[in-house]
Amino acid sequence: MRKVLLAATAVTALAAAAHAERYVLITHTQGTDPFWPVVERGARDAATAVGAEFDHLFAPSGDMADMARLIESATASQPDGLIVSLPDAAALGPAIKAASESGIPVITINSGLEHYQEVGALMHVGQPERLAGEAAGQRAKTEGANKALCLNHEAFNTPMVERCEGYFEAIGQPLNMIDVSNDVAQIKTRTAAALQADPEIDALLAVGPHVCEAAADAVREVGAEVHLSCFDLTPGVINLIKEGRAAYTVDQQQYLQGYMPVTLLHVYNTNAQMLPGSNIPSGPGFVDASNAEAVEALAGETR
Repeated sequence: MRKVLLAATAVTALAAAAHAERYVLITHTQGTDPFWPVVERGARDAATAVGAEFDHLFAPSGDMADMARLIESATASQPDGLIVSLPDAAALGPAIKAASESGIPVITINSGLEHYQEVGALMHVGQPERLAGEAAGQRAKTEGANKALCLNHEAFNTPMVERCEGYFEAIGQPLNMIDVSNDVAQIKTRTAAALQADPEIDALLAVGPHVCEAAADAVREVGAEVHLSCFDLTPGVINLIKEGRAAYTVDQQQYLQGYMPVTLLHVYNTNAQMLPGSNIPSGPGFVDASNAEAVEALAGETR
């Protein structure tokens, strides 16, 4: 009888071990933006730490309808949790809400702070984008910006627009924003054309790290004197700051945007739906000449 009980216990233990938690990250990257591999790294590290399986899905087309279909497909596979960026609540909301209503816990990241509740997500991990833009604008104004231009690589993405709006609100100017596309060559060409068309522009805000790098090349090509400020980190952006070609970048700590949701979903699923009492703001913070070297080794890895 004892042998039977031991055998039954062993089978039960094996069955429990065979069911690992599985979490799916779905983001609006097209696979060209250096920002998102750091988010994915954070999520994978967290999944390894809690012993969960992990998948990262994105639509190379960048089309919101394609992203919504990925959410629907992931929902059908019944993961233990979804982590979703939310750049367009109208396009993605129905798919996210359907996942939540089916019993899958959802946490939104990066984009979507204002809309996470209406789509059924538990909470949001990310940066308050308008406030981050305001902080960048306040600093640019203090550092002498007079006539500015915002370079937006994702015109469809509401939080990117909010960065620009906050920036211009802080410096006391009407919004002046152009769509530079997500293609580095186009970013450089369109930035150079804008500077040549209006020589009075003396400040640029680049709302993505690759945009910052391409804009710096355009500034050098045109020979303009421009206050360049940026969002997010790459080794290239750190070099621009160290060389004095960019004043600062706003760091939203995207590694945390991957790491924290996996960890929180694991705690939610294994500890009677325990969650923090509020959203987690991962930024904003500044990286400039005073601390660039300290974070240089982490740029593109965990920062």
